[in-house]
Amino acid sequence: MRQKEISLNIRPLKKVDEAEDNHTLSSYETPLRKDAFELSDEDKIEKIQGHFREIMKILGLDLNDDSLKGTPRRVAKMFVKEVFSGLNPKNRPHARLFDNKYNYDQMLVEKEITFYSHCEHHFVPIYGKAHVAYFSTGKVIGLSKINRIVQFLQKTASAGTPDCTDWKGD
Repeated sequence: MRQKEISLNIRPLKKVDEAEDNHTLSSYETPLRKDAFELSDEDKIEKIQGHFREIMKILGLDLNDDSLKGTPRRVAKMFVKEVFSGLNPKNRPHARLFDNKYNYDQMLVEKEITFYSHCEHHFVPIYGKAHVAYFSTGKVIGLSKINRIVQFLQKTASAGTPDCTDWKGD
């Protein structure tokens, strides 16, 4: 399967206080309930573990087998701590901006950032390469931070093509 290339259009950076305390930047285009962050990660893991155990039982898997008995917990931890960790705004990377001391006025581009996400409709994996480009408005961001931002934004359930078109610096 060939990886799909995704072009990420980054709008001009907003000031931190303009974005207020909303969660749209942490779960861009992923529909979330208002109570999405009321449970702790550990509570979510416990609940998912129980539900996944039931799925495995329904499928006829022997949960007494050494290779399967820890699977419900492993899957639950993977969902909460890894695969969907971008849903939680507390996991948002801090992207410090720096003055553009050299007055660089060309487009800044970071290409070939590999990402893994999940389709929100069937929960199947989506993977590809992201390309981020922007013009400096007096500030620049470190290249490693662009990678972290892409990874954070893609650790959600996405509607088809993952998209991160707005990000603000810290």
